[in-house]
Amino acid sequence: MSYRSTCHCGTISATVSGDLPAEAMTCNCSICRRKGTVLHFVSSDEAALDAPTDKLGDYTFNKDAIHHHFCMVCGCTPFATGTDPQGNEMVAVNLRCVPECDLDQLKLTTVDGASF
Repeated sequence: MSYRSTCHCGTISATVSGDLPAEAMTCNCSICRRKGTVLHFVSSDEAALDAPTDKLGDYTFNKDAIHHHFCMVCGCTPFATGTDPQGNEMVAVNLRCVPECDLDQLKLTTVDGASF
């Protein structure tokens, strides 16, 4: 089983191995608050990114630890990439970009990213 997070126009996506999660997180950092993302983190081994380099935007800020990727055609942000505190590569999947994800059924945890 797998699920796919895509931008609005379908140009960039992340396909994740496994079932849709029952839990996710929201973050109050300055960019997540503005984008309204609902995130689920997976190891980079679990996600296949399909993103032509000429259509993939990349935005970093603060410590430049997370690459907030966006589609340069439609502007949507289906995923971000970075490393966890142990140095493992990870993908933050924006579940708002997964059509079959029932956001109302997710158990949400809020992370105080504004304090990082």
